[in-house]
Amino acid sequence: MEEERSKQSVGKEEDAPRPWHSLTVEETARLLETSEEGLSDAEAAARLAKYGRNDLRQKKPKSVWRMIWEQLTDVMVIILIIAAAFSLVMYLVNPTNSPEPEGLAECIVILVVIALNATVGVVQEKKAANALEALKNMTAPTARVLREGEESVVPASELVPGDVIYLEDGAIVPADIRIIEDNNMKVQEAALTGESVPSEKDGPTVLPADAPLGDRINMAYSSSVVMYGNARGYVVGTGMNTEVGRIAGLLDEQDDFDTPIKRKLNSVGKMLSLVGLIVCVLVLGISLIRDWTQWVSMIMTAISLAISIIPEGLPATSTIIMALGVQRMAKKNALVKSLPAVETLGSASVICCDKTGTLTLNKMTVTCVAVGDDFAAGRETSAAELQAKYGAEVYGDLLDGCALCVNAKLDPDTPGNILGDPTEGALVLFAQSLGIDPEEYEEKHERLFEQPFDSDRKRMSVINDMGGRNMVYTKGAVDEMLPLCTHIRTAAGVREMTEEDRAQVLALVGSMSEKALRVLGFAVREIAAVPEEEGADVEERLTFVGVTGMIDPPRKEVISAVDACHTAGIRVVMITGDHKITAMAIARELHIFREGNTVISGTELNAMSDDELKEAVKKCVVFARVSPSDKLRIIRAIRADGSVAAMTGDGVNDSPALKEADIGVAMGITGTDVAKDAADMILLDDNFATIESAIREGRRVYRNIQKVIQFLVAGNIAEILILFIAVCIGLPEMPIEAVHILLINLATDSLPAVALGVDPASKNIMKHPPVKSGTLFERGMVTRIIVHGLFISAAAWAAYLIGTYCFAHDHVQAMTMTFLVLSISQLAHALNQRSNTDSVFKRGQGHNPYLFGAMAVSLAIVLLVALVPPLQGFFKLTNLTWQEWLVSIALSLFPLLAVEVYKLVGRIAARRKRRAQVRARLAA
Repeated sequence: MEEERSKQSVGKEEDAPRPWHSLTVEETARLLETSEEGLSDAEAAARLAKYGRNDLRQKKPKSVWRMIWEQLTDVMVIILIIAAAFSLVMYLVNPTNSPEPEGLAECIVILVVIALNATVGVVQEKKAANALEALKNMTAPTARVLREGEESVVPASELVPGDVIYLEDGAIVPADIRIIEDNNMKVQEAALTGESVPSEKDGPTVLPADAPLGDRINMAYSSSVVMYGNARGYVVGTGMNTEVGRIAGLLDEQDDFDTPIKRKLNSVGKMLSLVGLIVCVLVLGISLIRDWTQWVSMIMTAISLAISIIPEGLPATSTIIMALGVQRMAKKNALVKSLPAVETLGSASVICCDKTGTLTLNKMTVTCVAVGDDFAAGRETSAAELQAKYGAEVYGDLLDGCALCVNAKLDPDTPGNILGDPTEGALVLFAQSLGIDPEEYEEKHERLFEQPFDSDRKRMSVINDMGGRNMVYTKGAVDEMLPLCTHIRTAAGVREMTEEDRAQVLALVGSMSEKALRVLGFAVREIAAVPEEEGADVEERLTFVGVTGMIDPPRKEVISAVDACHTAGIRVVMITGDHKITAMAIARELHIFREGNTVISGTELNAMSDDELKEAVKKCVVFARVSPSDKLRIIRAIRADGSVAAMTGDGVNDSPALKEADIGVAMGITGTDVAKDAADMILLDDNFATIESAIREGRRVYRNIQKVIQFLVAGNIAEILILFIAVCIGLPEMPIEAVHILLINLATDSLPAVALGVDPASKNIMKHPPVKSGTLFERGMVTRIIVHGLFISAAAWAAYLIGTYCFAHDHVQAMTMTFLVLSISQLAHALNQRSNTDSVFKRGQGHNPYLFGAMAVSLAIVLLVALVPPLQGFFKLTNLTWQEWLVSIALSLFPLLAVEVYKLVGRIAARRKRRAQVRARLAA
């Protein structure tokens, strides 16, 4: 966080303070009021008291009471609480002095509903803000510093600005460091910059103030790892004033926000609640105007209406549906931390991917070589085809150089892993793939001399004993090596190198570099005697033997996943800290970059205003050389136009964007702890292709939630119509009471609703564009809900009228028939929801045994309430004759058949419309 260094500067400020990397070592020391002798113990203690410990600020996690409060302050729940309070007051006050006052049963059932919903919601709350703790755990526990002129080891948390610190191979950098001097140090900064190749450091260099994070070769940043060499430097930033601290600050500043499904469910709840209040006020007003003396009965009717409009089971049912989706995702290697994340990914219209470790393997790999006649032919040879194309005499020296001219080692504990520089690791694994055991080969051919790599020469040389011959092996940048080479090995043998040879080598190397390959040249020489002096130069009169081309290769399975996303109408965007050429090559290979797309670098992005960026993100699919704050800007620009943005990543640098996105997806194997904790979903197999399954599952969850809403709200519409019509026509007693509505909504509707939530996905679910952010009520859905509600209401009214006028003329019996028809018809109506167009009798819709099981259990509950005397009394029902049962069952099937006719009419109309469109095209 160099731009904020003034917060930690202990010297006099300049008029226009510059970032640390743009200052000389002397200027840095002057501003920090320190020297290369280090601080005194007293000064270090004073600065520790002033600037605080080298730790990261932690965010207080949400308490259980806060979770419960959020559940109880939902609009639908508040209305239910008010209804319960009114019911209880009516029971306790008993204004009519009735021997059996009304309200107790309603109050109890409502409170049970509220308690169940709150319990399910709190239990399922998974999201915890652990990102800062994970960042803290990445900090090195101890550090080597110079204090009082002597070297000492202190806890990393006690480092202060101005400390002189030592860094060595394998160390985790404990703070932000301005390097004083270094010895060929390379630092792995992939977690911060996204670059898979370690950054080569050069301490004395002074850089421009606007140098990108990945190009600051005179700085070492907290949480990065020293892969090679050593260095000495000044501590310039600690705790929250480091680059990692800046990321932690970005995470801390971000508020949790609702996901699309939460917003849509809240919208549904508010809309239904508003309709319910309007209807209640209207009905209460009509009733009081007609006969104000019956105000107690009218209030209970109003409570019944308020309850009837609210789908009490929707919050719990939606939560359960998403939880079941989470379980299915876990079986497909996707761990979901927050339930709405399942559906949100299904709504994603843009997926932003970090390149390193997400789209690529985060493992440098030799993919091609050029030896023998390849330079004259102008094309490289695939690493897999090398042995088939050439004999060992052509590529043997190059292979020896890969195995011996390196300091990286194979990890003995983890096969395939490397200890040391990733570039050298790629060479070791390449040699191993062609039959060389690196450890045995190194033991057999002892290293006699080493001329280390440095950033000026850009090469490294070793001398090994090759069966009595002292062989020099040199590797490095090709343009730096060619002037040292006098000979070249071709397929025909070794000969003198000509200018034409040099031109051909440089041309092929240039072609390979354009493909984003990191190219290393190899040369050999036999030497008579091993130099005795340590700094001797053995790099002369070399024989050039070839080059290797390596890259952090893209994952093979990603291409099909990207193609599937494009088919589903989802745009894939690569966001990386890597160079533009490398990012472009990977994007083209993965089918991310297509005709009409653009590429933007971090420098270009910084020059854009927010409005310009909002326009640019519509076509740009590759953002290269970007910083963590750039990623945040990109995500915010994408979300600004209503797009649902998903962000995948694995590094520390990805974590703010992961949290800002509608859904963050982290890698489970290569991902850092902070990325995992900032994300909503973790891919356990680090496979981008798993996202395709996640999108499919998310869309399935979304569609099934729509089915549930259509199912529940249609029933609520029917209940409202029954009560509203009864009030309007002036019936002395209501056809159904509040306790019946609660029982139907909670006990008999919720189980089929949950079962609808596991309905199989449509075969064409990945061929539709993403669902637009907004409401869950898509085109035609409101019409279907009203029509279905009218069918159910008509059946229930028929039951009440038949019970009242054709049978015993008893209100309780008629009310019992109405309850049976309303509950059973809604159970049968669940079958209608499986498809909005196809008949329930059509084959090929996928098997859902859970739906039939749920319907059976719900039917059993209805029969228990209707037949068991104690339950009959509590719910104000009575026994029916067999004729009344027969009529009730027949009327219960009417909505199912009516909806079937409605679908048939719709299919005929759609078929005619398609034919008309075909005729119009043919005529045109």
